Amino acid sequence: MAIKTETLAPASVPNKRTIVKELIRDKYLYLLLFPGMLLLLVFRYVPMYGVVIAFKDYNIFAGIQKSPWVGFDNFSRLFHSPDFFEILRNTIVISVYKLAADFIVPVILSLLLNELRNQRFKRVTQSIVYLPHFVSWVIFAGIIATFLNPVDGLVNYILQAFGGKAIDFLGTPSYFRSILVVSHVYKEVGWSTIIYLAAMSGVSPELYEAARIDGANRFRQVWHVTLPAIRPVMIILFILSLANILEAGFQQVFLLYSPLVYDVADIIDTYVYRVGLVDADYSYATATGIFKSVVSMVLIISANAIVKKFGQEGLW
Repeated sequence: MAIKTETLAPASVPNKRTIVKELIRDKYLYLLLFPGMLLLLVFRYVPMYGVVIAFKDYNIFAGIQKSPWVGFDNFSRLFHSPDFFEILRNTIVISVYKLAADFIVPVILSLLLNELRNQRFKRVTQSIVYLPHFVSWVIFAGIIATFLNPVDGLVNYILQAFGGKAIDFLGTPSYFRSILVVSHVYKEVGWSTIIYLAAMSGVSPELYEAARIDGANRFRQVWHVTLPAIRPVMIILFILSLANILEAGFQQVFLLYSPLVYDVADIIDTYVYRVGLVDADYSYATATGIFKSVVSMVLIISANAIVKKFGQEGLW
């Protein structure tokens, strides 16, 4: 007697009818999602066609298709340029300084804000700290230049009042990187604390109660309860920050630097601006941008793999 068997489709694989039903059911949600996806497609994916310029001797009048193919010649020019390694070093140094500050300072500030018990004072402090994030770098750079003006700036006025000499901070290489890092942290630290404060709000009060019963003081509670609870968030933010390791902050540097500090302030983005837009060498500038993107991709994949190797949860 033959036994008739039939193969059943896995329950986890939806059929076409189910997908259509879900699309009809959630049509308004997909309609809300459409503008954002269209924006991402138009401004992120469509322009990727332009990377072919890096492999051509691009002529703006001939267009991409008719410009002659040169292969990796632009990359060879980049790696043999006498300015390349200095610019790469400046970019990495500034980015690492900012990365370290962005990783440490927001955690400390969020821990301090989390310990405040006066809710009104806490809200006012949070608002004051967040405010600089919403000020554009054009305005912020103007404020910094005004305060550090060597002739009538407030900082130099105070220095001279105490018997010191006026200093051209923005024109002195030894001061410029520190100004970049401090101003960046002051502007962005408040926004970064939002994520950490949200993570801290999810920590169970029972854990703090158990720590107090065991005799832990406030510092021990922070060290053994709060920090381990927000560690996954810290790791994810760190991985995401590594993707921007070569993003030293074009707007900030461009608005504050001058030829006096090129040797310590000239980064990849400002170099691409001068070469690509000012000198109209589009192919060479595109090759430089591709190099930066490839390095960022390798760093984020490597960091994610290392984090998962140590038993932590990564991005994927």
